[in-house]
Amino acid sequence: MSLILSGNSGSLTVDSTAGITFPNGTNPQAAPNQEYLNSKFEYKDGQLYWKVATRGNRIGDKAGCSHGDGYVSVGVDGKKLMAHRIIFCMQHGYMPKLVDHINGDRKDNRIENLRAATKRQNAQNTKLRGNSSTGLKNVRWHKLEKKWQVSLRIEGKETHFGYYDDVELADLVATEARDKYFGKFANHGVTL
Repeated sequence: MSLILSGNSGSLTVDSTAGITFPNGTNPQAAPNQEYLNSKFEYKDGQLYWKVATRGNRIGDKAGCSHGDGYVSVGVDGKKLMAHRIIFCMQHGYMPKLVDHINGDRKDNRIENLRAATKRQNAQNTKLRGNSSTGLKNVRWHKLEKKWQVSLRIEGKETHFGYYDDVELADLVATEARDKYFGKFANHGVTL
C-alpha cells in the first residue's frame, strides 16, 4: 500500500510495505533522485555526511563504509548504493549506468574525479593488470616472432599494432594507440 504525503517541502510517496520514502513521482525500484539525495547527504571533499539522523548515525557523521575492493557503499532506505554514484547524482542531477573514477582510485570520490562512462569506456580506463609479464600495458612477448607485440581490444575486437624488436618502441606504439582509440579514457597502466 502506498500513501502520498504533502507539505511545505513537497510531497513524498511512502510505501508502507517496504518502509521506504521517495520523492513523489519517482519509481521506488529506481535509484533516488538528486533532490532526495541532497536532502539526505552533504557532500564535502569526496565524502558524504548525513544531514538526517538514521539508525546508528547522527547528523554530521560520515556516511558509508569501505570494502575490500576499494569502493565505499552507503545504506539508503534499505538499499546499498555506491558512494561515487550518489555523489555524481547529487552534483549532476542524474545517475548514469556507470560512473568512472578518472584516476583509477576507487576510494577517491571527489566530484572532479568522477565521470559518466559506458561499460567499454570504464574498461579502457584500467590500470596495468597484476599478472602482466612485461610490466607494460598492451605489450607482450610473442614467442614465435621473438618480438614484442602490441595489441588492444577496440570495439570488442582484439586489434594488433605490430611486432617490435625494441620494447620501448612497442610501449610507445601502445601508448599512442590507446590515446587515439580511447581518448580521454586512455589509461597507460598507472593509477594517476
